[in-house]
Amino acid sequence: MNEKQSIIFQTEDGETKLDVQLQDETVWLTQNQMADLFESSRVNITEHISNIFTEGELSRETTSRKFRLVRKEGDREVNRSIDHYNLDIIISVGYRIKSKRGTEFRIWANKILKEYLVRGYVLNEKRLQEKVQQLEELKHVILLQEKVISNGQVASNEAEGLIKVIAEYALALDLLDDYDHQRLKLPKASSKEVYRIRYNEAKNAIEVLGQQTNFQGLFGMEKDDSFKGSLENIYQTFDGQDLYPSIEEKAAHLLYFVTKNHSFTDGNKRIAAFLFVWFLERNNILFRNDGRKRIPDNALVALTLLIAESNPSDKEMMIKVIVNLLTERKPEGIP
Repeated sequence: MNEKQSIIFQTEDGETKLDVQLQDETVWLTQNQMADLFESSRVNITEHISNIFTEGELSRETTSRKFRLVRKEGDREVNRSIDHYNLDIIISVGYRIKSKRGTEFRIWANKILKEYLVRGYVLNEKRLQEKVQQLEELKHVILLQEKVISNGQVASNEAEGLIKVIAEYALALDLLDDYDHQRLKLPKASSKEVYRIRYNEAKNAIEVLGQQTNFQGLFGMEKDDSFKGSLENIYQTFDGQDLYPSIEEKAAHLLYFVTKNHSFTDGNKRIAAFLFVWFLERNNILFRNDGRKRIPDNALVALTLLIAESNPSDKEMMIKVIVNLLTERKPEGIP
């Protein structure tokens, strides 16, 4: 239950109905929702939460989180980032207020969480079975490939193409499997840096991009110095050594920093993807040995959007995914 979901809670008397957020194996409510649940004021709820943190009963870092919600403000619908608090805080506030509704909500929440955990276990089991089936299919295809080639039924160039298809399929499965099990690692540096990106040159390239694509208005206008900081960050050193030693790592961090830092008034994701490709081309690793882009255009779009929506805590995993996709590697046993 890592993805955010919503479920409705209604009190037994039917007077209060709440849209409860579920994520990371717990439930989340805003201060306003807790005020409705406990039939109290928001000021009172705020005071109780502040006391809980001040007294050290619970930690703010582990029990609070911001979620984006659409709120009605006058005649407008506004998307705002709102503080939410998990079940631990909700229960603690309920005890302090001595609300019967707190007990009712706790029983309901524990029941719902148990159901979701069981459902998640069943779903993971299903995914595991599907992955085992995929691996069995891959083994079967490899055996079939060996039989076809050994019997001389295809020409050498056709056999080479067939091997390449199987190799890419195996690599994709390995990458997904490593990601699922949180064991994805940075591969060894495979490319030596030959070109260093400079701020003025990058700014000129962004300006040309705007002119060529007819972007109008605020595109490419810097809000602060964070873009220059993004470029400098990819060349950070520690004790005389590059913090990101390979071109692939520098490129991955460039895409991440420019996407996440929102340095421009408009076009942040487009600029980030453009500079990523531009940086790879300048360093002669945009294309694979067979002439194909290391990361196809549609995959780059998906990665940029994924970075934009990701939590900061996912940064290292996002970097590893990008570096692995950029690195040319072969599965064991494939020539």
